Amino acid sequence: MNADLNRISEAVIGCAYRVSNALGSGFLESVYDNAMALELAAHGVFFERQKKLEVRYRDTIVGEFAADFLVEHRVIVELKSVRTLLPEHHAQLLNYLHASNLNIGLLVNFGASRVQIKRLVNNLQSE
Repeated sequence: MNADLNRISEAVIGCAYRVSNALGSGFLESVYDNAMALELAAHGVFFERQKKLEVRYRDTIVGEFAADFLVEHRVIVELKSVRTLLPEHHAQLLNYLHASNLNIGLLVNFGASRVQIKRLVNNLQSE
């Protein structure tokens, strides 16, 4: 299981570096979103864009969120184009992981002078 998650993470990270090397920083998030979709597809990585996922409370759906990318049904990828990643960006991804009961998420920021990539792990158990 871990080897598979590592393989998926490595593929996404490689795509993010290729996008960053080609485009640099300074574009809107939507530009990087489109470029990442092209890069993932070119490398045969299965993904869903703006994947709607449910938030449950006491077994009742209380909302939903859209992950930028859900890669191979296993890894959430959230893109940002901001000067620096903030604690609320980390919290957003951790909440997405907990709500979706997935273990691994990648936070990718194209807004800094060099692409920033953080791999986050969901250590919380869903009830």
